[in-house]
Amino acid sequence: MDDEKVAGKVGLVGTGMVGSSFAYALMQRGLANELVLVDKDHARAEGEAMDLNHGLPFVRPMRISAGSYAQLAGCEVVVITAGANQRPGETRLDLLQRNAAVFREIVPQVVAASPNGIIVIATNPVDILTTISSEISGLPVGRVIGSGTILDTARFRYLLGEYYRVDSRSVHAYIVGEHGDTELALWSLANIAGVRLRDFVGTNGKGYDQVVMDAVFEQTRTAAYEIIKRKHATYYAIGLGLLTIVEAILRDQRTVLTVSTLPGGQYGVEGIAIGLPTIIGRRGVEAVLDLPIGDDERAALQHSAQTLKERLAQI
Repeated sequence: MDDEKVAGKVGLVGTGMVGSSFAYALMQRGLANELVLVDKDHARAEGEAMDLNHGLPFVRPMRISAGSYAQLAGCEVVVITAGANQRPGETRLDLLQRNAAVFREIVPQVVAASPNGIIVIATNPVDILTTISSEISGLPVGRVIGSGTILDTARFRYLLGEYYRVDSRSVHAYIVGEHGDTELALWSLANIAGVRLRDFVGTNGKGYDQVVMDAVFEQTRTAAYEIIKRKHATYYAIGLGLLTIVEAILRDQRTVLTVSTLPGGQYGVEGIAIGLPTIIGRRGVEAVLDLPIGDDERAALQHSAQTLKERLAQI
């Protein structure tokens, strides 16, 4: 087996809605030279490959195919979106146990095929599955990355931009911690164009309002529940988030993203993968940033990490 990396080769394990949204975004961006789709349901992977290939005359040329794990050989990045969905009456712990079992099958096969590649994980609960995958892969910590709170951060920036009526790309604010109920906003660092949120006034005349800010955070935290209530799943935004991680790796952009990775004691947290502002480049995690956050935020982040550790201990 050739374990040398192939420039611009990307693998995808799991061709459900999240995986397919990522693949579609990747094709449109013209970022990769080759994409290999792997799924337990091989016919589904073949169908997605066929559909994507039929769009190639409209975009930059690339090779898209459905294959086995062996065909992931040489991938610079392998994105994993495979996993079980929560069944009616099933607890979060039940789902975690099932997906942990799925990942114990998937990850060793990915590493065997592409031992020099970087693994990016989107399956929930993403922080715990990133922790487990880091352990069973045997790869350096920085080469196993979870999508973390990139989507939560994007939702937060969008909602703040809507309130102040500014481009969300000009809003600099982070959601960190668990991708889930114990996540938190780093209000102490949030700013627009370098101006702290508390001092910013939008062109619409709106300034800082604590009641509105609390509502913005609550909308951010519960967004997935609201979307699922209406359309049963979320996939477009996380597909673009995964694309952003992969682009940062392939283009060595050194982009700061709130991905899930195992910190080395930053904020007093270690031993569990958790969403933190992290520099992402060619080697995967280049550095986890240790930002000057408030004492209350540090305590909330440590609580979020402890909650995740307790869940992990249950399996």
